[in-house]
Amino acid sequence: MPGPLDGVVVVDLSRALAGPHAAMMLGDLGARVIKLENPDGGDDSRGWGPPFVGAGGRLATPGETGVESTYFFSCNRNKESVTADLKSPAGKDLLTRLVRQADVLVENFRTGVLDRLGFSMEQLHDLNPRLVVLSISGFGHDGPEGGRAGYDQIAQGEAGVMSLTGTGPDDPVKVGVPVGDLLAGMYGAYGVVAALHERDRTGHGTVVRTSLLAALVGVHAFQGTRYTVAGEVPYGQGNHHPSICPYGLFHCQDGLVQIAVGSEGLWRRLAPAFELPLDAPGFATNADRVGNRDAVNAAIDAAFASYPLRRLLPLLDEIGVPAGEVRALDSVYDWEQTRSQGLLVEVDHATVGRIRLPGPPLRFDGSEPVQHTAPPTLGQHDEAVRRWLDDIDDLT
Repeated sequence: MPGPLDGVVVVDLSRALAGPHAAMMLGDLGARVIKLENPDGGDDSRGWGPPFVGAGGRLATPGETGVESTYFFSCNRNKESVTADLKSPAGKDLLTRLVRQADVLVENFRTGVLDRLGFSMEQLHDLNPRLVVLSISGFGHDGPEGGRAGYDQIAQGEAGVMSLTGTGPDDPVKVGVPVGDLLAGMYGAYGVVAALHERDRTGHGTVVRTSLLAALVGVHAFQGTRYTVAGEVPYGQGNHHPSICPYGLFHCQDGLVQIAVGSEGLWRRLAPAFELPLDAPGFATNADRVGNRDAVNAAIDAAFASYPLRRLLPLLDEIGVPAGEVRALDSVYDWEQTRSQGLLVEVDHATVGRIRLPGPPLRFDGSEPVQHTAPPTLGQHDEAVRRWLDDIDDLT
């Protein structure tokens, strides 16, 4: 079934993760995404691994024929791949033809690279005044440090996210996925959809800009206002919430469990069920418990110690306290709830064969799921896209 962006043409010039993730999100919504890659190796992430896979999904080593990177698979479903050297006259001509037919162009080059190639924002809009351009950078395209190279872990550190995810001021820890890249892609796709809506009113495209820095600062949430409003500098507190207690990771007889006691009502359900000191000093209110966190957490660990997870989770559910286990990814993808939400899709890859991919996070009531396509091999659609452009030229 066509998605809500059916008919929208996206030219994806981006590499690695932030831009490709944004373009993939647009493809998930039904847009036609044409990924323009350098013929010499293509997107950088095609070489990122291990793991690499070959025919039949077997693990493979770099250099084998038909080997693909699982990293590339993560952010390039629902795209076509066309190759061109943008420094050559033929490559510039191809991009010019694509821009004239496109609704959206996604790029994450270092600041100034597109200008030097002859495709500044002004030149792009001369070619196509209705074009929406998404430009993603590391730290912003201007300002005193505009143009710095953007790598996720560096941005996580510079944007303060690592300081919030460790166990304390001396133990910063990066998030386990490249969250700066992913958030920049998500914010970018959100901006593109808004710009397309605005274009319906004005008739003109615009430039949407975001960065890894902007995306990470944009999700500071209550930790940001702790500083901007209250003047507190927050630091990581491991697996426990800085403002709510008990809320975090606890130990039971045979594993780990997480609980979220987000109200006094929930505390008054939890405490009697596990013989915790309901109204004792340091336990009576959330503020008391936050200030007495170590003792509260130790009391809960002791109370949970005699319960296996298979008994503890049903009991917490019975008394209405939100709880869950900590799953490894094999358990997540085998979980029926994950599958029921469309979060695992199967596609046929040109060289690897049938593969499973993490699915898109959006669903639309009343609409059948979009039919997904596998990440493309390098240059897989060279002939088809050029033939499409030739057909348009023949009609004009």
